[in-house]
Amino acid sequence: MKNDTIAPVIVLSLICLVISGTLAFTNSITEPVIASAAAERERAARYEIIPEADSFEIIDISGLPATVKEAYRSTNEVGYVILITTNGYGGDIKIICGIDPDGKLIHSKALEQVETKGLGSRITDASFTAQFEGKDSRLEGVAAITGATISSQAYINAIIDAFVAFEVIRGH
Repeated sequence: MKNDTIAPVIVLSLICLVISGTLAFTNSITEPVIASAAAERERAARYEIIPEADSFEIIDISGLPATVKEAYRSTNEVGYVILITTNGYGGDIKIICGIDPDGKLIHSKALEQVETKGLGSRITDASFTAQFEGKDSRLEGVAAITGATISSQAYINAIIDAFVAFEVIRGH
């Protein structure tokens, strides 16, 4: 009776051990590739936001809003790129925006979002993001999306945090 119980437990344990080892090995191979691809997408997004930039250098200062994950300065002084992660309706929204040296928003876009398709996901539409271009920190005339106020308000708040970060950076 004991052998009938012990043998299946040993076999199942060995199967789990082999599968876990295989998954760990696969992860160790794919993780750097995935991280490299994500870094390349972010690098390309910086040039999409400020195409006139020669290159970017990371800005490492304290006092930035908690939502700001990274900030960059163009080396030819055409602007700043701010990466923000904020909470939307469906989860985190990762937004990138560019601000020129005069404090005007150049361009912004959602890099990653899991908002409701057809409603909150409209924060990725050019009709929504275009209203920010050329605006200063007052964001006059910017409107949330009807029916998707949580998602669009999260996007607006992220842009506000980008302007706060810009002021902190400019003050340094």
